[in-house]
Amino acid sequence: MIKSQLDGQMDYTDLRETLRIHRDVPPILFANIGTTMKGAVDDLGKIRAILKDLAIPNAYIHADAALSGMILPFVDEPQPWNFADGADSISISGHKMLGSPVPCGVVLARKAHVDRIARSIEYIGALDTTIAGSRSAFSPLLLWHRLRTLGEVGLRSMVQACLGNALYAVEQLRAQSIDAWCHPNSVTVVFPKPPPVMMEKWIIAPRKNIGHLIVMPHVTRAVIDAFVADFAAALNT
Repeated sequence: MIKSQLDGQMDYTDLRETLRIHRDVPPILFANIGTTMKGAVDDLGKIRAILKDLAIPNAYIHADAALSGMILPFVDEPQPWNFADGADSISISGHKMLGSPVPCGVVLARKAHVDRIARSIEYIGALDTTIAGSRSAFSPLLLWHRLRTLGEVGLRSMVQACLGNALYAVEQLRAQSIDAWCHPNSVTVVFPKPPPVMMEKWIIAPRKNIGHLIVMPHVTRAVIDAFVADFAAALNT
């Protein structure tokens, strides 16, 4: 377990010290690309630099990009997060930003790692490169349809609209003296834990002293205005 910073990123000083203490074993590192509560992105560049500085040649980095994996490819200045930045595998959800009606996801991995688990299946004359074996073909079809329907231009437009609405939410909350913020390239708006009446109406999932609003494609500015008005009213009662 690695400590985290106040903004949600992993504590790189703690990571360095933990790796230094356990240099006798190859580490498997789990990086968050958009943390659940704060939308923070662990910096793969910093992680790889620490490994290099400590002369640790063998390490595996998995990037959990469940939400932000469908955001960062469509922004101009993404944080280091993908294979080019040192990931060995990446997982991305299909039921979040893409909006699949059934929970699903995609795992991408470097071919060398995929080849290590490949098994020959005689009766289909092919290699099985999955972990579970049999799997539903319906969710990949849903994802294929969504990606083909939106296209790269549509995906970029959707992501940019969500990011713009997230910044709008921050501005509107701050206008009501509510200390809201979000990370660059994030649709997760963080604010102090709201009063109980607000939590019941909007079904907010808090953690300790904070709550968050995740600005997905269905969260319009009208929804944000209603949310902010209720938040302000709850604080003034």
